[in-house]
Amino acid sequence: MSSAIVLPDKIAAYRATAYCVEAIEPPFVLRIGEPSKALQCLYASTGTWCGLFITAFNPYGRRREEAANQSAHRVLGRRLAALTLHVFDGAGRDTLGEWPAEKSFLALGINGDIAAQLGKEFGQDAIVWCGVDAVPELVLLR
Repeated sequence: MSSAIVLPDKIAAYRATAYCVEAIEPPFVLRIGEPSKALQCLYASTGTWCGLFITAFNPYGRRREEAANQSAHRVLGRRLAALTLHVFDGAGRDTLGEWPAEKSFLALGINGDIAAQLGKEFGQDAIVWCGVDAVPELVLLR
């Protein structure tokens, strides 16, 4: 169903995306490669040291019907809630406005291996994972 690699233009789009954490006050944006003080504060307040920003929308970067996206989003939310108490709503927003926002989650305390497994399970090209340094990194899954 998916190709073996993620094309460079798609990788560039993922790197340029604004990963918005909207369910907390104040909301904040994660950007690939940029340390996030807001995320460090969230780590401190929740006693966690890592985070996963993930969507179930549009597997492999291919547009899918809204109903299917919403259904997958609910399933992903339940999976994350079973793994951690610290799940926050968010959205991946294309900074050029060429792609619709994708509902997403920031889930804290999920290690990199489990994060990658979830991304693959939900058919994603990549996930955003943040380690103890609170620097979001794009992790390609294929």
